[in-house]
Amino acid sequence: MKGWRRTFWVVFVANLVSGAGLMSFLPYFPTLLEGLGLEDERAIAVWSGILFGVAPLSAAFSGPLWGSVGDRYGRKLMVVRSLFGLALFVGLMTFARTPWELLALRVAQGAFSGYMPPSLTLVSVSAPRDRVGQVTSWIQTASTLGTILGPLLGVFLLERLDVHALFAATGLGAGASGVLVLVFAREDASGRAPAEPFALRAVLGAAWRDLRALGANPAVRSAMALYAAVHFALGATQPLTEFLVEATWRGAPSEIERLTGALFSVLAVTAIVATPAWGWAGDRFGHRSTLRWASVSSSLALIAHALAPSYAWLFATRLLFGLASPGASASAFGLAATTTEREQRGAALGAVFSARCLALAAGSFLGGSLMGLFGIRASFALAGAAIALALLAGRGARQ
Repeated sequence: MKGWRRTFWVVFVANLVSGAGLMSFLPYFPTLLEGLGLEDERAIAVWSGILFGVAPLSAAFSGPLWGSVGDRYGRKLMVVRSLFGLALFVGLMTFARTPWELLALRVAQGAFSGYMPPSLTLVSVSAPRDRVGQVTSWIQTASTLGTILGPLLGVFLLERLDVHALFAATGLGAGASGVLVLVFAREDASGRAPAEPFALRAVLGAAWRDLRALGANPAVRSAMALYAAVHFALGATQPLTEFLVEATWRGAPSEIERLTGALFSVLAVTAIVATPAWGWAGDRFGHRSTLRWASVSSSLALIAHALAPSYAWLFATRLLFGLASPGASASAFGLAATTTEREQRGAALGAVFSARCLALAAGSFLGGSLMGLFGIRASFALAGAAIALALLAGRGARQ
């Protein structure tokens, strides 16, 4: 097996295992908080939201920094660092006894264990240039598979052990994945930027120079804007989906939760099929073109949500959105990877990932306010319009 293929498969398995581990416990913060002594339902809801969102928020600020470090000192090193960081901080959650301890560990987990950007960087610099979109999209697919398998693993362990076992299992899985990458993955060091003696001031200065250079790259700006817009729309509408089901379902109210769950499931299932297809299309037709088509399709699909007269219509538009929205992810990372020098690849992918995290958090915070001001249907229409505005703003970028 060629070196780049072996690296790809090792990183694929590591992302699958780690993604499944994360999703094995993320849905069950309410259960854990009850076990820690919280009884007030509102307090449990607030703490669950904070604990869920704080890790990607801290990852948004650390991502470009770690990417810049990897560009100089080793992309493989950054993947191993992130997986061992996940093992350490999630493993320590096994012993957390207060919500504040969990909060501190989630902040540290986000800051030190963002494994997706360094994974994408490592496989993109190892693979042939005409396969970059495909290999990066398959790594994203591994994480999507993890989001499907993780909750099933969580239910399996909860039925036999307790919620703390989820943290231990995730830590062990991430640690084993880190060892796998350390032993079997290979990195072509010829594409690294010149490394200075490691010092905090030098690292921060290099990261700032990288970010300024990326800011001057119109293709990277376009990738960040459109990828962020799609995930802002996701963050703003995902928590509101059940309300839209209530507005379109004409049957028994007891079915609403099941029907809402089906809409979430269809996004994950379609992403498994659509993400590699978008990556292949980007390699063949250009990532900038596929990014625009994915953004246009996502925008129209969300606006169609707002017009849904029935649940069947809503399900069909959800299916379309599930096929379209993964294209923004595959194309944004593909565009950033193919329009930057290898010496800046990690910083570029880290910046795109940070834009996603910040947009997802902002959308989650603002979605409820949009519904309160304009109503449920207008909220979905406005989310679709936000993608269209980002598309117009980034139309000057050239691949």
